[in-house]
Amino acid sequence: MSDASTIGGVDFHCHLDLYPDHEAAIARAEAARIYTLTVTTTPKAWPRNHELTRHTRYVRAALGLHPQLVADRADELPLWERHLPETRYVGEVGLDAGPRFYKSLEAQKHVFQRILERCADAGGKILTVHSVRSVPAVLDMIEAHLPRERGSVVLHWFTGSKSDARRAVALGCYFSINTEMTRTDRGRKLIGSLPQDRILTETDGPFTQLDGRPAAPPDVPVAAASLARILGISPQSMVKMIMSNLRTLVG
Repeated sequence: MSDASTIGGVDFHCHLDLYPDHEAAIARAEAARIYTLTVTTTPKAWPRNHELTRHTRYVRAALGLHPQLVADRADELPLWERHLPETRYVGEVGLDAGPRFYKSLEAQKHVFQRILERCADAGGKILTVHSVRSVPAVLDMIEAHLPRERGSVVLHWFTGSKSDARRAVALGCYFSINTEMTRTDRGRKLIGSLPQDRILTETDGPFTQLDGRPAAPPDVPVAAASLARILGISPQSMVKMIMSNLRTLVG
């Protein structure tokens, strides 16, 4: 972790291995001094991500098993468990109860429970968690299987209710916010209700767009500026606060 004055921002959820040139995407995040968490969607993608980020200053890789891929990839869970000692960061993991993935929800819950239990056993892991149409179930599982003192959760692209958010805060969760979330009245109201010391920024690139192209870690100042407008503070104060929150999270 570097001093806030030398860092360009925080992208706590991005898929750098899904850009056309994985190595160049990492290099751009490094050059922009963006503290970036690049998530993986399957354990088989982990070794290459790990290799490319072992010696980077700003980019860290997370070990994931994406809920949308559980129907086809649940058999990679033992591989996920084997790689877990190699990283502090876990993601993308969680639940997706949207129409396309609802049929695998029970399998997703099995996988997510194992992931939470293994993280609790290991201690000190930081998870970036997907919760599409499943926030109450995700929070139930975090509460049951990952005690606050055994790990930390960042809810990525959170779309739950204000009461869901209050419960997540009580469980110790953080929230990573991208520009898409700042574009709706509902999103802005939700963001305004969050404790400022639990907020991080993300792009979820390449799944979000900016000026007609996939967003990337160097674009996080746009998210920070949007957040600053919603919260009524200066962009500089927003960036400092996000860096402070990251330091608290990673300890």
